Amino acid sequence: MKPLFFLQQTWIRKASVRLIPLVIFGFCLLCLTANLRAKESVAREWNEALLQAIREDFARPTVHARNLFHFSVAVYDSWAVYDTTTSTYFLGKKVHGYTCPFNGIALPSVSKKELYQEEAISYAAFRLLMHRFKDSPGSDSTLPRFRRLLQRLGYDESKTSVDYSTGEPAAIGNYIAQNLISFGLQDGSNESNVYASKFYTSVNNPLVTKSEGNPDLDDPNRWQPLAFDIFIDQSGNPIPGGIPEFLSPEWGEVSPFALSDSNLTKYSRNGNDYLVYYDRGAPPFIDTIARGGLSEEYKWNFGLVSKWSSHLDPADTTMWDISPASIGNAPSFPTTIQGLRSFYDEENGGDPGTGRALNPTTGHPYVPQMVPRADYARVLAEFWADGPESETPPGHWFTILNFVNDDSLLVKKFKGLGPTLTDLEWDVKSYFSLSGALHDAAIVAWGNKGWYDYIRPVSAIRFMAEKGQSSDSTLPSYHPGGILLDSGLIELVLVGDSLAMPNNKNVNKIKLKAWKGPDYILDPVTDSAGVDWILAGNWWPYQRPSFVTPPFAGYVSGHSTFSRAAAEVMTLFTGDEYFPGGMGEFQAQRDSFLVFEKGPSVNVTLQWATYRDASDQCSLSRIWGGIHPPADDIPGRLMGIEIGVKAFRESEAYFNNQRTSLTELSKNTPQFKVYPNPAAEDYLTIELKRLGNQAEVLIQWIDLYGKMVKTDRAVINETGQNIQLTITGLASGIYVLKISGSDWSANQKVVKQ
Repeated sequence: MKPLFFLQQTWIRKASVRLIPLVIFGFCLLCLTANLRAKESVAREWNEALLQAIREDFARPTVHARNLFHFSVAVYDSWAVYDTTTSTYFLGKKVHGYTCPFNGIALPSVSKKELYQEEAISYAAFRLLMHRFKDSPGSDSTLPRFRRLLQRLGYDESKTSVDYSTGEPAAIGNYIAQNLISFGLQDGSNESNVYASKFYTSVNNPLVTKSEGNPDLDDPNRWQPLAFDIFIDQSGNPIPGGIPEFLSPEWGEVSPFALSDSNLTKYSRNGNDYLVYYDRGAPPFIDTIARGGLSEEYKWNFGLVSKWSSHLDPADTTMWDISPASIGNAPSFPTTIQGLRSFYDEENGGDPGTGRALNPTTGHPYVPQMVPRADYARVLAEFWADGPESETPPGHWFTILNFVNDDSLLVKKFKGLGPTLTDLEWDVKSYFSLSGALHDAAIVAWGNKGWYDYIRPVSAIRFMAEKGQSSDSTLPSYHPGGILLDSGLIELVLVGDSLAMPNNKNVNKIKLKAWKGPDYILDPVTDSAGVDWILAGNWWPYQRPSFVTPPFAGYVSGHSTFSRAAAEVMTLFTGDEYFPGGMGEFQAQRDSFLVFEKGPSVNVTLQWATYRDASDQCSLSRIWGGIHPPADDIPGRLMGIEIGVKAFRESEAYFNNQRTSLTELSKNTPQFKVYPNPAAEDYLTIELKRLGNQAEVLIQWIDLYGKMVKTDRAVINETGQNIQLTITGLASGIYVLKISGSDWSANQKVVKQ
């Protein structure tokens, strides 16, 4: 069994102002000594400084995915400029319309190469981070921390020159940072206006969370703001106004890393464009006039969230084996809304994962770990909730990457092959790959969120319950837009019920067997809410009362998209789907880990055999937490697979010195289309136009795990032509069809039925 690892964050119980013990990824150390720090690469030290800055900033997953990416670009280019076998991403390139000129430098001797790289990295990271966090709510501690790190590494802050012709590594670092800062002011993020929305407005009035029901909802298929006496974001920052705005609804406009126009759909609403990558279509919408169709899937999805809330009772005696012997190894994901019903265990919770018989590293079976289901579900929900004082979901995966990078069982060979890399090269490259995927995941997820603008469970459940029930027209409170009844979990309040109240004012209202909510927690150190029958109009997610639900639309789940993209990158980068040693672990101590309430009742160790297993558990956590229904989850996972694979392949091209800039590549890409798609027949046609010259075209079929399963070649004339491919032997599934010429490449998702 490998050592347990812990999150690098301090959890604070806001209600009781009590600190929970600091827990860190690694070997259970409560303090990182200077001696240990000295063994880490410079890239790692600056990454840790960035993660701490994120914890002290506003909780903005989109913004910090971008910060992590731009930081990683600065670090990677500062390293790659001194390496003759790789190509820079930004320096000397034209990226999304921005040109970063570069006239070259004299390379140092081999003995000084890493010293130059470390100095350039430090100045690039320092300048960029000082700019990005200058207005952070934690700037009083963040900025001095950056200065102390630069000084401790032996560098002088007063070196501000960007004249790299002198050969000074500090100058090249300053120059890269200066250009990245300028690039960031025109990359579509609206950084100069504090990342504010430019045109989005909600169609719904706010839900007053402390009041019963949802009487003022106009459109039950669209996102609804929440109204608080005081709103505290996931990083513990009080936000003025009490009604948080939608975070980053136009984030689809931000310049990506590896996303391409072939995966982009442009929509328009009220005269404004929304850019949506990897569009999988709309989630299920409710029809309040008539029953049937996808309206019933809407009800099922949000009803399931309520039902899983009933699993959060510390008094529940249901025991689960949560080891990799029983959990994980989920089968393929459904690709239709109706198919979601067969993937999730509606009554008991969880997915169809069967676990794994053996740990491939030890050759022995995984040891069962029996714990109360309620403890598992609550720990899972809070571990992945990323708050308070967390590094947000993108940063969370960097802490996992850093844990893996520290593991003595990890062999630092790129894709598990070739020479062992130095710690610096491994960190620089792994950060670049992971951050590119997470940045693209934010653009994809929030592009979908902004356009589809989908409702959250707290709004949908309260809305349906206020309408009544739609299961039986002969029963009281029937309405086509009402919630679906389920005996023992979703019922009508009857005469004599404890919820009926005097004069039976609540009779025939909807009641839920669910987590009772924060009103039953006076002190989260000593109290837990438990589960009981509650009025559906008072349903709460498993969250703090000053937060309730993230301030942005539900579809698609950001957690699912981030996590699956990260899992794909880590699998491909390490060349192994398994955590080092065959298992990663996180230990939640009895009666001290949970923040929302007391618990868990026993020690719980979350365990994952593979990175994908960890990602899948993250996705499930958002259902138990009351944040997402299945309809938000699975599309995010499917998008994350494509995003992660593509981002890794793109970063690998830079490592192999095969890339100019994305802009230069895309301008030569011919017009093309692929049909039929989905392909149900034995042939697929690729129509290419405007090549400009006769050329050989390489056509590669790549499955969602990055494996190339089929290759074709064709010679195309200068005006273009149709290529007919035989796909008889190709297995059903989703593929990335990569079409490449001598100076261009393009990708298209193809579904083989």
